Amino acid sequence: MTTPTEPRIAVILPCYNEEAAIADVVRDFSAALPDAFIYVYDNNSTDDTVAVAEAAGARVRKEPMQGKGNVVRRAFSDIEADVYLMADGDGTYDPDRAREMVDLLLGDNLDMIVGVRTDDDPDAYRRGHRTGNRLFNMTVAWLFGDLFTDIFSGYRVFSRRFVKSFPALSAGFEIETELTVHAIQLRMPVAEIPTAYRGRVEGSESKLRTYRDGFKILLTVLLFMQHYRPLFFFTVLAAMLAAVSALLGYSVVAEYFDTGLVTRFPTAVLAMGVMLVAAISEAIGLVLNNSSRGQLEMKRLKYLEFPRFMAGQRRR
Repeated sequence: MTTPTEPRIAVILPCYNEEAAIADVVRDFSAALPDAFIYVYDNNSTDDTVAVAEAAGARVRKEPMQGKGNVVRRAFSDIEADVYLMADGDGTYDPDRAREMVDLLLGDNLDMIVGVRTDDDPDAYRRGHRTGNRLFNMTVAWLFGDLFTDIFSGYRVFSRRFVKSFPALSAGFEIETELTVHAIQLRMPVAEIPTAYRGRVEGSESKLRTYRDGFKILLTVLLFMQHYRPLFFFTVLAAMLAAVSALLGYSVVAEYFDTGLVTRFPTAVLAMGVMLVAAISEAIGLVLNNSSRGQLEMKRLKYLEFPRFMAGQRRR
């Protein structure tokens, strides 16, 4: 016999060397969501993160492949729930907004809520991070759509259908970008909630490497553009190649009209070759665009395989 059930809520806290903050994070999310299961995913910590998290009451699991993206992939695969809340284990996000985010997701039948970081703490961001975040937000909005204002927020709530249809291909901090693009691509119902963003507690250090991880994120955005918008990507590439060909060929054409001769034969051949590559690039974009649409249809159907949790529904 089936009975009405409340949603099963899972809180996922990826951690790497967060012994200084994780106990308070676990306790605060437990207080905000007393009916939730708190999971700490340890990613090869060399300090006492595991022991501290267990003592605080969390269910600790381990992911040996280094990188936040690998942790998220493992957690999304392992955990069965109706609602998933993800936050960092460093104490920078505000657990007091957790209930509001979960209620909004369920009440409005959404697939993802993003906690948009607002801060008055001068230590919340390192030097240059605000500017970098704004530039990446503008880039993603221009390329894929402007549904979000904080694509790098690690504070999010997801529906089951989002989690179980998410491919999770990223290995590191670029996972937030992938989560964002996935929601935009499938045109999922989403929302944002402003939430306080605080500086780290004493003894906790950021694992983000500004230039290395920034380059990885930029590369990820370019790869997503090539994969999800191949016609746009290869048209831009074709236009750049065509411009190079025109620059190379200008002097050859000008010389021909002046003298009737072509003395720069290698340059003429190179210009024609580059223009041919530009034409091939455009053709590739057209072919891949049709393939991308087919893949998008399959992803949409996979997403729709998972029913939305409705209040008072009966679990089988």
